[in-house]
Amino acid sequence: MKKVSFFIFITAFVFLGACKSRSKLIVRITNSLETPRSFETVEIRKSDLSLRKGINFENLSVQDVASKEILISQLVDENQDGKMDILLFQPKVEAKKSKQFELLVVDESLKPKAEVFCYSRFVPERTDDYAWENNKVAFRTYGPVAQKMIEDGIKGGTLSSGIDAWLKKVEYPIINKWYEKTTTGQGSYHEDTGEGLDNFHVGISRGVGGIAVKKDTSFYVSKNFTSWKTITTGPIRTSFVLEYAAWEANGQPITEKKYISLDYGSNFSKFEIELTGTDAIFAGLTLHEKDGQTTQRNTEGWISYWQPHENSELGTAIIIPNNGLITSELYNTPTKDWSNFYAQIKVLNGKAVYYAGFGWKEAKEFTSQEDWENHLAQFALKVNNPLTVRYN
Repeated sequence: MKKVSFFIFITAFVFLGACKSRSKLIVRITNSLETPRSFETVEIRKSDLSLRKGINFENLSVQDVASKEILISQLVDENQDGKMDILLFQPKVEAKKSKQFELLVVDESLKPKAEVFCYSRFVPERTDDYAWENNKVAFRTYGPVAQKMIEDGIKGGTLSSGIDAWLKKVEYPIINKWYEKTTTGQGSYHEDTGEGLDNFHVGISRGVGGIAVKKDTSFYVSKNFTSWKTITTGPIRTSFVLEYAAWEANGQPITEKKYISLDYGSNFSKFEIELTGTDAIFAGLTLHEKDGQTTQRNTEGWISYWQPHENSELGTAIIIPNNGLITSELYNTPTKDWSNFYAQIKVLNGKAVYYAGFGWKEAKEFTSQEDWENHLAQFALKVNNPLTVRYN
């Protein structure tokens, strides 16, 4: 009889506690590592929540339960159906600690100012680039008009599926400013006037993270992207999709579709590439003058190239999570722009996933090869041990 009464008491206690916790949407973020975490994006998916009647996902903000601070957040319509699917925010969590955050509706006046640091767009005024940036780095790649100009022998085109690096050293956005001064004849993004410049030659190389498929001893690559779609821009993330015409690797048909995102505070774009026709790809780093130092850390899942660059120094890298790195290969050839340092990456369930980016010495964040590679080791560790998310 006593046992039955005790069971009823415990059950009631748990039930009342559960009812109380359900009155709020609490998210618990846990850091399992011996290092503090910041500038890592947490994704809250609408499909994972049970919202009370009258609460709209699109109206939710994020509050630190302990400090009551309202965090900067961003809503994303991932599948482009006109409805928001994901809420993004970047918590700070100390080593081996957990923090709680509440999802709630707050007055607009209480929300922090959120600047659009993470930005991307199609650039028709410069042929047809697609460019993207955050507060650390900027990139671009090339579209079908630039390809056709080369094929038709018209000056000014570009035939490449490589990824170009724009070396910025300011936190504020520069894409629109640099394109405007170049296309209007007021200046050139190839000259540094205090914000950085584009002096990173790509050509037909892989640049920073372009892909190839290897057959026998030769590498094969796609041409320029054929279509684009911007998914989101905002204070925390920009993301977009690039599609490519089907191509062949020594007679083997290949299809390729890139989902690319870049988050605030990161030097690395995330590439999620849907592929058919191959069970592995090679993502490459151009060797430029071949006077740099290559490093591979297969167990940690990254490769790096640190090089002298235009009276400064530059590090480029590819990081592959979840044991996706098969091996690396230094491909050195006399053919102009074809020399790359490659990471061979698994294609699992039709998708290859990796991060690619750079650190420029002039930006004063990484001033030596040692600094750069220490950052890569930490980034790889965090990618492979993500913050865990639990809901009440």
